[in-house]
Amino acid sequence: MLSRLAPIRRLLTTNIRTQTYLYSTSLSPAPGFYTEQHHQMSEMLNKIIERDINPFVKEWEKKGIFPAKEVFKNLGNHGLLGVTKPTENGGLGLDFSYSVAIAETLGNVKNGGVPMAIGVQTDMATPALAKHGNEQLKKEFLEPSIRGDYVACIGVSEPGAGSDVAGIKTTAREKGSDFVITGGKMWITSGTQADWMCCLAITEPGEKNPYKNKSLICLPMNTKGIHIEKKITKIGNNSSDTALIHFDDVIVPQANVIGERGKGFYYQMMQFQEERLWGSTNVLKAMECIISETADYCNQRKAFGRPILANQVVQFKLCELQTEIEALRSLVYRATKEYISGNDVTRLATMAKLKAGPLSRRVADSCLQYWGGMGYTDEVEVSRLYLDVRLLSIGAGADEVMMQILAKMNRWPDTYPM
Repeated sequence: MLSRLAPIRRLLTTNIRTQTYLYSTSLSPAPGFYTEQHHQMSEMLNKIIERDINPFVKEWEKKGIFPAKEVFKNLGNHGLLGVTKPTENGGLGLDFSYSVAIAETLGNVKNGGVPMAIGVQTDMATPALAKHGNEQLKKEFLEPSIRGDYVACIGVSEPGAGSDVAGIKTTAREKGSDFVITGGKMWITSGTQADWMCCLAITEPGEKNPYKNKSLICLPMNTKGIHIEKKITKIGNNSSDTALIHFDDVIVPQANVIGERGKGFYYQMMQFQEERLWGSTNVLKAMECIISETADYCNQRKAFGRPILANQVVQFKLCELQTEIEALRSLVYRATKEYISGNDVTRLATMAKLKAGPLSRRVADSCLQYWGGMGYTDEVEVSRLYLDVRLLSIGAGADEVMMQILAKMNRWPDTYPM
């Protein structure tokens, strides 16, 4: 069997890496959206990816974890973990288009787990703290996260509440000037390595409105009573550790609440807009890369006396997928411009997330088909993409929840059963 695979491996190493079919690790030119400063930042990140990340991806995938503190410190030293964060806290103070540029460039990483963990650090666990936290909390938690000295995680999902954020049960009850937190969180990215968690918990038990009884709390992960129950085994994104965490009477100062008490649900909904745009952007390069590699492979691999790429059905499918990727890119760029202008982009960000999940799955599935039996091995990147991108239709709100949000925004009749 191994001898039969040898010619295919030679084909992969000698031809696929040429990337001849319209793929570049550089950002899209995007006149009017990306500037020279965006491109310079992207090229700096690409050098880090090529030198310090991609050569180790396979090793990290096998280990089921990557050295987040080491990788984040490297990124922090180059100012890449706080591009949109306030300059007074060590950030660069740039607008959200720079986060989009970072997310798009991170699509050049040869797996999904590392970019996801970086995105959690920059655009999922820290935006609310940067916007609504007091200076003491920013100094204690935000600034070391920007420097890469701390690894952050976001604690929203629970065993009984995922996309239904209002349904979380973790409670922070008052005790003097402290909170005592009980409950648990699940699917926590970087949960086994994190230094602190942006934790959503019920702080106002007397408030019956589930949208007004929660707060976001900065929770040091070395606090007594926090138990990492297990590192969850997943089918994809393996280099990113994912934890099930239990809180057993965890004491944290009430002063660690981000912004106003009772507004945690709304702060989290605002964080979701950035998270959904970030995730939708991050898959663009990964999809383009795998189409390029598939075209290269299909041009070299012959069946019935001619290259697989010589079949019209293959050409048409890849062209169709490229077109849909560009449509998603335009949607993300438009939403980003609106967001920078201060407009509510809930509708556009939701649409982008809804488009990105199914499209990335279709790209991975279609390309894997053209790789034939090789696509069903772990010898090629398309198989990893096939498993990694499946999460995009689940995390940060499932596809069905995105459709539900859009339907409500259309003010269509409620479809819940009476």
